[in-house]
Amino acid sequence: MALLWTGGWDSTFQLLRLLLLECAEVTPYYLIDEDRGSTGVELRVIKRIKNRLAELWPATRELLQPMQFFSVADVPQNPEITAAFKGILQRRFLGTQYEWLARFCESRAIGRIQLCVHRDDKAHAAIENLVACADPRFPGEYELKPEFGGTDEHTVFRYFSLPLFDLTKTEMQAMAERNGWWEIMQMTWFCHRPTPKGQPCGLCNPCRYAIEEGLGWRIPLSRRLAGEMSREVVKPLKRFARTCWRHARGRA
Repeated sequence: MALLWTGGWDSTFQLLRLLLLECAEVTPYYLIDEDRGSTGVELRVIKRIKNRLAELWPATRELLQPMQFFSVADVPQNPEITAAFKGILQRRFLGTQYEWLARFCESRAIGRIQLCVHRDDKAHAAIENLVACADPRFPGEYELKPEFGGTDEHTVFRYFSLPLFDLTKTEMQAMAERNGWWEIMQMTWFCHRPTPKGQPCGLCNPCRYAIEEGLGWRIPLSRRLAGEMSREVVKPLKRFARTCWRHARGRA
């Protein structure tokens, strides 16, 4: 089973489901994004999770295959995928990772790799009306319907299997607690711009989404307050200042 694993909440939850519930052999993929400040943290988290899994559940040593590492910078360009991604952006927000993940899969001829889009995810809203159950044996796993071939959404998301499409983060938390996975889930990482002290910044989109999706407890109170101040006060003031500056230039 091929899985895109970042050491984050969603993909780690799915890793645990595959290894510990399905006893499935998993090959994890990680794409190194040199422009993201959290890359080093994510790699350290992945190593710690792998080691702890082996200690707690020794059978995972055989099931969890060697990590497959690739660089985002080395992924070939693909005008069709890029144009489709830009088309989606004209209608709604979508993280840039979906564009280069699709280009990566196309360049490597990878299909049905597991991508952990969950309910309440921004990508969920972009494709929720275009997906169907991938296999009757696994009713919670979705993929893009073939009849939507040619649409921008199908062009970008056709490479992926979506095993968490019906779950929220808080539902994952409840399931992890019931199954005894809570220690591992608390090791996961999500922030793109960690502070010098190694804490979540509270300012980046993943931090904001964590708060919106019921996992705000993962961010220290001081950083949550800093993020709220930035969103409610600092950013509006900056937008107002830019508007005033443009008006002043127009009158000059």
